[in-house]
Amino acid sequence: MKAKGYFSKFEISIWILSAVSITASFLIFDRESFLTLIASILGVTAILLNAKGNPIGQGLMVIFSVIYGIISYGFAYYGEMATYLGMTLPMSVIALIAWLRNPFQGKKSQVKVNKLSFKEVIFMIVLTLGVTTGFYFILKYLGTANLIPSTLSVTTSFAAVYLTFRRSPYFSLLYAFNDIVLIVLWVLAAFYDTSYISVIVCFMMFLINDLYAFISWLKMDKRQNLSSTKFDNT
Repeated sequence: MKAKGYFSKFEISIWILSAVSITASFLIFDRESFLTLIASILGVTAILLNAKGNPIGQGLMVIFSVIYGIISYGFAYYGEMATYLGMTLPMSVIALIAWLRNPFQGKKSQVKVNKLSFKEVIFMIVLTLGVTTGFYFILKYLGTANLIPSTLSVTTSFAAVYLTFRRSPYFSLLYAFNDIVLIVLWVLAAFYDTSYISVIVCFMMFLINDLYAFISWLKMDKRQNLSSTKFDNT
């Protein structure tokens, strides 16, 4: 992967906007939890690389999951901690392997987009509901703060990581829904500790980046289909 020319001007701009917003909110509202700042910068970088279909993005998500799990534990968001350490982390490792094994036309820096069958979509929905139900009772037993939105976060996170592993363009859309849930969660936390406002800003930037990633994957899917058609005709 050559850095020069790899990212478009818009992608560079959105990364700079995200990094500046995250850093500014950290300096204004936090100034102590450098772990949050590191996780946030890693997160937006990972999303941008994922938007390009680059497996390195999944590698960064592994690191982000560990750090975010630690942050969540600090506010008794056991759902977030369990989701990222017990689900997003291992699924990111699996997704990394899947993306590396499925390059588009031999390009290691771009994964081949996959389409899910109707049967698999139904399977994913049933599996997600099962995981959500199980986690609800686990989180309730653990005394998780803000139980309902925490459980909803599990739902959106699981669906997102499943679609990531399966290389579906809709993984970013599910992550966008997850970002909205997380914004709500950390707004509730910010009522008790204003330093968490920096985390809110982080997920607002994640939301913008995930929406862009979804659009990027739809375009990438079209390009790959067109390229494959031309290749087959030669």
